[in-house]
Amino acid sequence: MSKPEHDTQTPLQPDDAVSTGRRSFFGKAGSLAVGGALAASGNAQAQGDAAVPDLRVLGQTGGDLNEQLRRNTLRVRVARAKANYDQPVPNHLANGDEDRYANKIGSDTRGLPHNARGEVDLKAWDQLKAALRTGEVADFEKITLGGTRKLVNPVGTLSLNLTGLGPHQIAIPPAPTLASQEKAAEGVEIYWQSLLRDIPFTEYHDDTRNELLLAAAAELSRLPGYTGPRNADGKVTPSLLFRGTARYVDPSDPSGRRAKTIAPVGVLVGPYISQFLLRDVPYGLQSISGTIRAQLPDNDFLNTHEELLANLNGKPQTRGIKFDPRLRYLTTGRDLAEYSRGGAPGFWAASQILSTPRSNNPLVVGGIGAPLTPSNPYLKYKVTTGANASFGAPFVQSLLPLATTREIRANYWQKWFVHRTPRPEAISNLAYQRLVGGINDIPLHDDFLKSEALSRSHRKYGVHLLSHAYPDGAPYHSSYPGGASSAAAIHATLLKAFFDENFVIPNPVQPDPNDPTKLVPYTGPALTVGGELNKLAANLGWGRNWGGIHWRSDAGSSLPQAEELAISILRDERDTYRELFDGFSFTRFDGTKVTV
Repeated sequence: MSKPEHDTQTPLQPDDAVSTGRRSFFGKAGSLAVGGALAASGNAQAQGDAAVPDLRVLGQTGGDLNEQLRRNTLRVRVARAKANYDQPVPNHLANGDEDRYANKIGSDTRGLPHNARGEVDLKAWDQLKAALRTGEVADFEKITLGGTRKLVNPVGTLSLNLTGLGPHQIAIPPAPTLASQEKAAEGVEIYWQSLLRDIPFTEYHDDTRNELLLAAAAELSRLPGYTGPRNADGKVTPSLLFRGTARYVDPSDPSGRRAKTIAPVGVLVGPYISQFLLRDVPYGLQSISGTIRAQLPDNDFLNTHEELLANLNGKPQTRGIKFDPRLRYLTTGRDLAEYSRGGAPGFWAASQILSTPRSNNPLVVGGIGAPLTPSNPYLKYKVTTGANASFGAPFVQSLLPLATTREIRANYWQKWFVHRTPRPEAISNLAYQRLVGGINDIPLHDDFLKSEALSRSHRKYGVHLLSHAYPDGAPYHSSYPGGASSAAAIHATLLKAFFDENFVIPNPVQPDPNDPTKLVPYTGPALTVGGELNKLAANLGWGRNWGGIHWRSDAGSSLPQAEELAISILRDERDTYRELFDGFSFTRFDGTKVTV
């Protein structure tokens, strides 16, 4: 049923992106355009950080100011385009599972036709691969679907970025392999998350008496493949359960195969939920409540084989979510899953909270009036201030939706054209087929198959399938890396660049353990803007894990990818400013400092 297990990685082949004809056309067109623009602009050079005209000397050298602006616009555009072009395409490494298993059980095949065991129709798979080789819309339209649900946006990832780096210019480490101990540990973790969805985060402390929390921490502590946070003794404690991590390419490994996992600054400090998800959002003279419409407990889906197989085949869901009639604050993993289910607006809200002064009304827990980053030039000017045009809060907000589209292109490109890794619902089916169907050559690791999490889940639901919080499961693109996490991460990076990340958040709050419709003061270690933005990125990414549709490695790999793209966007923006400006300085998710 499968090829022998091995450790090699599969690099992306050139024909897995776009056809030779299209590459040739774009290459020639790009050379002509860049060459002509360079000549017209005085052959501006761009190596690494672009050598761009100094916009501060406008009007000081004579000549018409408007003409100088026109020429410098061309020079900067060409210089930045050349600098981004000079960023080489890295070696994109998949984990090898697609070639390893002839029946494609190590790949994301959802939406295509499947047999009763959940194995994909190989003719439909070949149609998908053919479309991925050419990148042509017509070839994607030839793919045979198993139902009515459509594949999500593969062609959009081939759009050309005129701001920031292209999707293909940022590398992430390979996803964990199907048979690895890391994937087994991720399976154990997500099954525990499904069992713990309705336990309030206020119980996640090291003195907890909650038996499920203690059991989850103990089991994850024993797993060598677990990459989540541990304490100084190497243990996973209840307060560290399900906290976010960033998954970088290990710089000490020149092959790019090994990952390095780090807990971002602030993610392990204070309440599990970020302050930016609890506070009211100032909106002019109005205020948007921090309360949500929450799911009722035990909304569990895809935990029958019939329902799961329908999902794999792209059939529409037949059951819906039941909601709590009360509005209340984010309190549980299920709440976070629901908040993250569809395009959560967390960072628009965060920018409003950051930029709005504290209210004089003690009943409104909203804006914090965070200071701008110390490098903001308007902190030094005595006569003028920033606004919509540059450096003000409206300008910052204008970058957030642009950054979302660019990061989703990069993220989905990895999903479609490199990794194609299976979602948790597909691995759940493999566990079912191995343990119930008797298909013994499904290569799941014993760390998962013999886990307490899987055993407890079977006792609760009567089946080995993973319980999901979403009736429709995951969108129809592959699991690695996580899209919601990447959008959150690029926004966190941009906001850290414009606001003082070291500012301590005043009057922090947390949900009342006795009444989740109310907030109470949080007393504990100081919570900073940078730390809570990092935590917000983790919350929005891990919310999808709480829903049952992503792994730890999915969310973790998105953070450094999005961070790198945000830096490239900031670099392009920086060279357009007229203000005296020394660059954006902030802390990366791995704790290192960067100045753009």
